[in-house]
Amino acid sequence: MIDEQSAAEPAQRRNTFWRELPILLGVAIVVAILVRAFVLQTFYIPSESMEHTLNINDRVLVNKLVYDFRDPHRGEIIVFNSPDSWRGDPTETDFIKRVIGIGGDRVQCCDAQHRLEINGKSLNEPYLDHDGGDNQSSSPNQFDVVVPKGRLWVMGDNRFHSGDSREQYERTHDPVASTISVSAVVGRAFVIFWPFSRAGWLSIPASYNSIPKSPPG
Repeated sequence: MIDEQSAAEPAQRRNTFWRELPILLGVAIVVAILVRAFVLQTFYIPSESMEHTLNINDRVLVNKLVYDFRDPHRGEIIVFNSPDSWRGDPTETDFIKRVIGIGGDRVQCCDAQHRLEINGKSLNEPYLDHDGGDNQSSSPNQFDVVVPKGRLWVMGDNRFHSGDSREQYERTHDPVASTISVSAVVGRAFVIFWPFSRAGWLSIPASYNSIPKSPPG
């Protein structure tokens, strides 16, 4: 003879599951919203400005928490809220570029080998787009600027097709207008996760390790 209590237990468990499911889904949604708002967010690449480190329609994962504890470092790829004057389209609010210089750095273009100089040290940039040839300069324009404190000099890896600090400085010759505030940074892009064929980490090239902390003198 089947015990009536034992037979009723599966039905009770099913009823409990369906009652709790909306709560579980609600908690999952809240957690996802909090993670997106404060920890991690995905971004897609809409332009050629970072080729071929990042290609059009690549998807990257951005750490939004890291800069709550420190400022961006040279060589990191960051997402930031662009100044209004940088936008060709008013809806283009989020830009992605590489940090070249931080507050106090002297950034110059270019040395005899067409490389950028930071604080008097030439920078090798293996990630640069070389569709225009291996001898292509690190910048189409000459410049010599000291990055204001609390701001960042950012450039795309596709130097000839990037709306970045170089382009803004060529237009304004204003170190403030051609840099972005540290407070405008959304987070650090640290991995390509789509398409799978291009998945990989976005690490800082070793050449940045030899850059002096400040300009000579």
